[in-house]
Amino acid sequence: MKLTTLPQILQERAEQTPQRLSQRHKHRGIWREYSFAQVRDQVRSLALGLHRLGVERGQTVAVIGENEPEHFWAELAAQALGCKVVSMYPDLTADETQYLLEDSEAVCLFAQDQEQVDKGLAVLPRLPLLQHIVYWDATGMWSYKQPSLCTFEAVQAQGTELHHNEPGRFGQLLDAGSPDDIAVLSYTSGTTGKPKGVILTHKYLLDNAHRLISSTGAAPGMEYLSYISPAWATEQMFGITMGLCLPLVVNFPEGPEQVLSSIRELAVEAMTFAPRQWESMASSVQAHMLDAGPLRRRIYEWGLRIGHSVNVGRLDGKPVPLRHRLLFPLAEAVVLRPLRDQLGLTRVRIAACGGATMAPDVFRMFHAIGVPLRNIYGSTETGLLTCHQGERFDLETVGHWMESLPALNAPLQWRVSEVGELQVRGGSPFLGYYRREGSVESKLQDGWFQTGDAVTKTERGELVFLERLSDLKRLRSGESFPPQFVETRLRFSPFIKDIMTVGDETLDFVAALINIDFDVVSRWAEDKRVGFSTFTDLSQKPEVAELLRAEIQRVNGFLPAHARVVRFANFPKELDPDEGELTRSRKLRREFLQERYRALIVGLYDGSNEVQIDIPVTYQDGRKSQFRAQVRLHDVFGKADAGRGAVEEMRA
Repeated sequence: MKLTTLPQILQERAEQTPQRLSQRHKHRGIWREYSFAQVRDQVRSLALGLHRLGVERGQTVAVIGENEPEHFWAELAAQALGCKVVSMYPDLTADETQYLLEDSEAVCLFAQDQEQVDKGLAVLPRLPLLQHIVYWDATGMWSYKQPSLCTFEAVQAQGTELHHNEPGRFGQLLDAGSPDDIAVLSYTSGTTGKPKGVILTHKYLLDNAHRLISSTGAAPGMEYLSYISPAWATEQMFGITMGLCLPLVVNFPEGPEQVLSSIRELAVEAMTFAPRQWESMASSVQAHMLDAGPLRRRIYEWGLRIGHSVNVGRLDGKPVPLRHRLLFPLAEAVVLRPLRDQLGLTRVRIAACGGATMAPDVFRMFHAIGVPLRNIYGSTETGLLTCHQGERFDLETVGHWMESLPALNAPLQWRVSEVGELQVRGGSPFLGYYRREGSVESKLQDGWFQTGDAVTKTERGELVFLERLSDLKRLRSGESFPPQFVETRLRFSPFIKDIMTVGDETLDFVAALINIDFDVVSRWAEDKRVGFSTFTDLSQKPEVAELLRAEIQRVNGFLPAHARVVRFANFPKELDPDEGELTRSRKLRREFLQERYRALIVGLYDGSNEVQIDIPVTYQDGRKSQFRAQVRLHDVFGKADAGRGAVEEMRA
């Protein structure tokens, strides 16, 4: 793989294999296909149209919307001009959109539809640098006459005219590009503060695409499903960069609600999800089995048990009993293959999970049914670092180290500091956060990037991620526990959507706040004839508390005594990114949640059985109100009195 820019690679593909399939998009029930020549033509006309609008090299272009071809074309068109791109999650609020546009100094915003255009127009008066809003779905836009607005097609028409008059202009713009140009500003999730824009060059993206290709065995022409937002750096590496370099056939579903049906329809060969999507898929399987009759459920459990013995056993290098080897073809025909078929995973060869930790039990479940789900570990700043590779790997780890792009002459190196922190160097270097002076120096120590992750290594050389150093908690006894270790294992339960553990130096035990999975728990409640009306009502039912108590007790059995959850409560409302409770990638905003639900935490540690909460909420239309609820608090085992001594300090 040679060092170049992504638009230069697209141009090369269009010249060498113009009719080769590049992208496929389902629109209004029909799959539309685009060859490399067609994609190049779309990108060229859009880039030249932007050029005519006055967008210049070095400026910032932002894109907000779902994963659709136009989203990718807008990115490549901006990069063809030498611009840097900010991709944004489509569910951002107007205020969040304003922050990213302002921080990145965006001069042009590509918006998918009316909803996204409205956000842009709402913040436009406060953004003097933002000159243009370009939209590609004109549904409902007939009455919008603002001078800053223009359609995708209108910009392309200007570009087509410029290309007709000056056919060499696009080539000149491409030739001015360099692998060291900034391609993307990828904003961090902002779990502890405002998001920061990590500077990603074309060289960085090519390096990480090589790491993926060499570690996963990805092959040209693989059918890839684009679902995770390009706002997440991983999709920049997979769908956009690998889609061009390898290349892949990149498939776009009609919308987020049609993702699972598109997976089944296409039988894709490569896909990457965040842990929450894989956990949701596993929960859906488990939830459907709740509705199954006793006989079907026993057959399912038998097939899964055989699949686990054979597939997971081989993965672990354990001998597989002869009886299970003989029964495996029957289990495959009756249970495992039909399961994969229902999930659309019959042909998948690369199934990747990244972005956060996920319980090994989820990995084991997918491997048991024959889906080769692999963990990928890294960060936006360093790129991808490790991956489950080969035919044997430990599911408790994040895999072996990847190989950086040979052309860089900078192999990946790593070490663990005295405090257990992973430090990395090599590959494409960290270039800092956009407009943050001294950000490079603050993260480097003698040339080593400080990841902030606590890790260990197995005897086979695989990396084990423990926790963010900043998130490791210590109880009053001096004993420490890793919150994510407990939380990821509890999230394997189909009844638990999110969970936050609580405990620090002022407290004597671990407690938990749980966000139930409403779809699954409501189905369970109907099956058990438990009446309920709303999410709040269901979450506080004694029967639901008993259900979750059993799940916590199961996980507690794997934990040392001091790290076991002693008390818990269920959130009375669904956790919501719009309320600031989660990031857009569905990570917990711990500090915010601890402050917002402080009354619950105090009650968990002073032995209360019920707590009244009163918190502000904001509706989608901008209206504000107060949410009030009576929340029940529960003991996992006997009555917990141990934490009362610290309650007065917490109240203060």
